Amino acid sequence: MDNEFEMLKAGKLLIASANLLESNFKRTVLLMCEHNDEGSIGFILNKPMEFKVCEAISGFDEIDEPLHMGGPVQVDTVHFLHTRGDVIDDAQEVLPGLFWGGDKEQLSYLINTGVIRPSEVRFFLGYAGWSAGQLKDEFEEGSWYTADASNEQVFTDEYERMWSRTVRSKGGDYCLVANSPELPGMN
Repeated sequence: MDNEFEMLKAGKLLIASANLLESNFKRTVLLMCEHNDEGSIGFILNKPMEFKVCEAISGFDEIDEPLHMGGPVQVDTVHFLHTRGDVIDDAQEVLPGLFWGGDKEQLSYLINTGVIRPSEVRFFLGYAGWSAGQLKDEFEEGSWYTADASNEQVFTDEYERMWSRTVRSKGGDYCLVANSPELPGMN
């Protein structure tokens, strides 16, 4: 479990350790979209919200998918991950075939005209962000793990089991962690 911070980069998963009980990040799995000397940005993948994209974001009436809580920073902003960097201007590739952001008006048009399917996009309110050195300190406290990411993980609807499956996929001692109760004292 050592040196996990050194492996962190854009396109990796950031996984809350079982010890991280802070409500915004308890048992979360995030996709890191930016990680450099100035700080880090990611989006929580396993926190769908109660309402749909079509109910919350104008111009996206065709998307009957849940909106996701991306993180506690700037929760009045909308972000999106998608698979269509080939047709959306200004998109940043995070993983091969997976992109962050781009022209939102263009995205709306492409969805409304059927060029992009709603299943090719995931929307988030806010994001998770760390200033320079902050995330490294949290790793040293034992708050986070890392893992490789895939497009399938970003677009899965298996939110309830995402954390335990992702931790378990690391193998070894992580399998024990993945099976630990949320509140060990209540076991």
